[in-house]
Amino acid sequence: MKRLTIKDIAKEFDVSISTVSKALNDSYEISVSTKEKIQKYAKENNYKPNFNALSLKNRQTKTIGILIPNMLNYFFAQVFNGMEKVANEKGYKIISCISNESFKKEVETIEMLSNGSIDGFILSLAEETVLKNNFKHLEDLIDNGTPIVMFDRVAESIKCDKVITDDFDGAAKTVKYLAKTGSKNIAFISTISNLKVGKKRHQGYLKGLEDANLAVDNNIIINIVNEDYKTYESILKPIFDTNKIDAVIATDESSAIAAMKVAQKNGRKIPENFSVVSFSNGILARHSSPKLTTVSQHGEIMGATAAEMLINRLEDKSDTKEAPQTVIIKTDLVERNSTKKG
Repeated sequence: MKRLTIKDIAKEFDVSISTVSKALNDSYEISVSTKEKIQKYAKENNYKPNFNALSLKNRQTKTIGILIPNMLNYFFAQVFNGMEKVANEKGYKIISCISNESFKKEVETIEMLSNGSIDGFILSLAEETVLKNNFKHLEDLIDNGTPIVMFDRVAESIKCDKVITDDFDGAAKTVKYLAKTGSKNIAFISTISNLKVGKKRHQGYLKGLEDANLAVDNNIIINIVNEDYKTYESILKPIFDTNKIDAVIATDESSAIAAMKVAQKNGRKIPENFSVVSFSNGILARHSSPKLTTVSQHGEIMGATAAEMLINRLEDKSDTKEAPQTVIIKTDLVERNSTKKG
């Protein structure tokens, strides 16, 4: 038989986990009638406290849980490096898990590690979680007293520390840079149009066009949704064949390289009469031919910042907790050979 948890009791009475916890601990903050009801139910159903999950005040594992959405994105590998460095320096161990963009996997992983295995979480939301707009598992974590720091893909509604990139500004500055070097028909390729970071980059692209007095052409705003990267070239080819394009901004390296290949097959010379820029300054960018100009999101800095924020929370023994903070990491353009020199 499944062991009854605080979460089950909270569900039964439609109250928060912290309310149940306070009721079971006979806290004066909870009304007598609610307290009695919860205590009676817990007794009748043979509730046993999980000593592993007792509050962080009582025990510290000196372990941090890290949840990233996917393995394929080099940006997340950079972020992870930054986290690991800081955790090691401060004497913390890391348990890292991958949600594979699945809401179910994200919820299950958080539940699995919330049994007292870790002191706090650093996570970037799975795409499915963003689309469902369901963050109850994270609210429960915070109610339970487990601190979390979100990075890159964050939920605005959740009150916790966050580290994000200035995606809007990064895209707007990239358009300005391309326009300055002579590009007039700048395409925008997004493989993350479902996500807030993708929307911000799209908005930044539009602002960049406006600032450069370039017209918006919806035919060359290309959203690739739920496609395998191997299909990118075949998706882009007909669009490149039928539209005037002399530059591309891509939200990720795989679609940028696909665009570069299609342009080269169509007889374009990079960077002489065709420029390509990608977000995320990863391995592919350095090994593509020509090497790719990128918008660096400073993944390592983002990871280090997230780890520092979480550890500061864990080690803050004062009763007056600081309000959650959002740190914005500025982007930089790393110029290589896929664009004319600015």
